[in-house]
Amino acid sequence: MEAALYHQPITSEAHGSAPVAQTPLATVRAAILTLAALDRDHGAAWDDCVAHAAEANPFIERWFVMASARNLGDPPAIAAVAAFRGEQLVALMPLARDRRYYRLPIPVLSNWVHANAFLGMPLMRAGDEMAAWRAMLPLLDAEGPPLLHLTAIVEGGAAHAALLQAAARPVATVMRHERALLHSELGPTDYYETTVRKKKRKELKRLMARLAELGPVETLRLTNADDLDEWINAFLALEAAGWKGREGSAIASEAGKRGFFVEALTAAQAAGRLELLRMTVAGRTIAMLVNFLTPPGSASFKIAYDEEYARFSPGVLIQIDNYTVLDRPDIAWMDSCASANHPMIDSLWAQRRAMVRLTLPLGGWRGRAAFRAVGMLERIWAAIKSRRQPAPARRNDDDDADL
Repeated sequence: MEAALYHQPITSEAHGSAPVAQTPLATVRAAILTLAALDRDHGAAWDDCVAHAAEANPFIERWFVMASARNLGDPPAIAAVAAFRGEQLVALMPLARDRRYYRLPIPVLSNWVHANAFLGMPLMRAGDEMAAWRAMLPLLDAEGPPLLHLTAIVEGGAAHAALLQAAARPVATVMRHERALLHSELGPTDYYETTVRKKKRKELKRLMARLAELGPVETLRLTNADDLDEWINAFLALEAAGWKGREGSAIASEAGKRGFFVEALTAAQAAGRLELLRMTVAGRTIAMLVNFLTPPGSASFKIAYDEEYARFSPGVLIQIDNYTVLDRPDIAWMDSCASANHPMIDSLWAQRRAMVRLTLPLGGWRGRAAFRAVGMLERIWAAIKSRRQPAPARRNDDDDADL
């Protein structure tokens, strides 16, 4: 778990929200199972739950979770809480344990979310969200840690709204930030002209013209006829050649991360979830973009560009080509998966998605006592941090170097 709070620390508590429609059927039961067991014994049920999910989240689908577990963890060791109605899976949330809640020596149970998983909502079948939480929370109460901490949750989404109604305990929002979201009824051209300032559009047009002087410029999309391995290797090489490679944070810099990336994209293609864009000039790849398409939503997963062509803003140009997702009738929105206040994507995508981290007590009086103590310390820390925080730097939307 990270060592300190970030973004906008807040300490709101909620005990309920707008009603969530539920399916009045047979009793829902919960169980703690390993990911290996879920994949082996309930794989089809997992996929069926995804097909009827209350909210789109590629990072909880079986192909992504198992690629993550096999390369970044240990499937027989990673547990998940799952809820069933008969043999039908209605909810699933991978779990992690930590000895510390941020800087505090308080054990905590959390949703398992790694650095390349940008949404942490549990998988929940539409209509069964509250029943699932009501089955899973008592089981988690008995697990030992006094706190449950949930990260990368969409504020007001199906899982969040149902938790507020079903928890029968306080649920504190301990962090909140907003990130760019692409969500509009406009087509690509109209959205671009409405969202991006005229001065910036003029500059991008000039950059594209200069780029075209070097040779034919194309933006390609991966098809079934293409060699996926070659596209994956091209992306990894592009990323490794840039600043991430120099800092040692590129995907190819670690065997586990590389294995995860290769397996996740291969499985995503097999599941019909993968979209890969590739911008070339005179046949040379200068930018690539990886999207996961999970109707009715989608996620912009990874981007890489050739720093030798940075003066042409290739990352911006490929994101403009990415506007074509607005023409898809099955995709209503795309999550940027970017950090808050990202200078490049915030200037191209006008909508915002609020993300929260939640903490709630587990296990009776011990959990309530830990929850109160943590809340008090978080308020103190937030007050100290607000006094130390410098004024935000003036933003320059013409600076597209930070892709």
